[in-house]
Amino acid sequence: MRFQGTKNYIATEDLKLAVDAALNLEKPLLVKGEPGTGKTMLAVEVAKSLGLRLIEWHIKSTTKASQGLYEYDAVSRLRDSQLGNEKVKDIKNYIKKGKLWDAFDSDEQVVLLVDEVDKADIEFPNDLLQELDRMEFYCYELDKTIKAKKRPLVIITSNNEKDLPDAFLRRCFFHFIAFPDRAVLESIINVHIPKIKKSLLKKSLDMFFDVRKVPGLKKKPTTSELIDWLKLIVSDDLAQELIAKKDKELLPPLYGALLKNEQDVELLQRLAFMTRRES
Repeated sequence: MRFQGTKNYIATEDLKLAVDAALNLEKPLLVKGEPGTGKTMLAVEVAKSLGLRLIEWHIKSTTKASQGLYEYDAVSRLRDSQLGNEKVKDIKNYIKKGKLWDAFDSDEQVVLLVDEVDKADIEFPNDLLQELDRMEFYCYELDKTIKAKKRPLVIITSNNEKDLPDAFLRRCFFHFIAFPDRAVLESIINVHIPKIKKSLLKKSLDMFFDVRKVPGLKKKPTTSELIDWLKLIVSDDLAQELIAKKDKELLPPLYGALLKNEQDVELLQRLAFMTRRES
């Protein structure tokens, strides 16, 4: 199997090679990059492209590694035993399978997305070392080892919010999704907004890259925010006129789709004011 991208996902050659390498090496693919660069969507589109089922495990700050394996509901079993419920005789009734168990138990190969692994506690990646390396884990309640029937393609995403342990990194194939250059961005936009005019696209991208180049921005606008912004621009004649007339003013129309905090808005407003005063 080889990943060639899809009509909805423009993948660079190095990203395609990274997916293929993870498949061939049978290692998890660790994908890092700015938020909004398509890390999560990569797993979705890889599954579509290869015709595999996708299992998604979205990590939160409270997520524990054991939840990906299984959870044993001892409280419900105690309550049922007090009520004389017959189901209490089979402990399987109180074990909830996690996402890894689901992936291991599949008769066909699946794509397992572990999304935003850096949100969890620092020990979270270490707690999954053996399970991801050996593709098996032990269930104490059933006195049974759960082994993967077909080794899943594991795609792990990280926003670089914290460093990951070296032992975990050694077990992964790593790829960093760099921010797309102008040509790739145009291809991505043409997929999502095929009817956008070339002149509008050019001027909008000029403005977008000008904003990203501003020093001191707390959060630079990303690909997903650019697409949202352009969708608004396409549906707003006044915004299109403002973009056509833009000279050196840095504050774009409908900037709320691009800028996500008041510090960045104030920074661009000051720069725009200074530019107007100088001119």
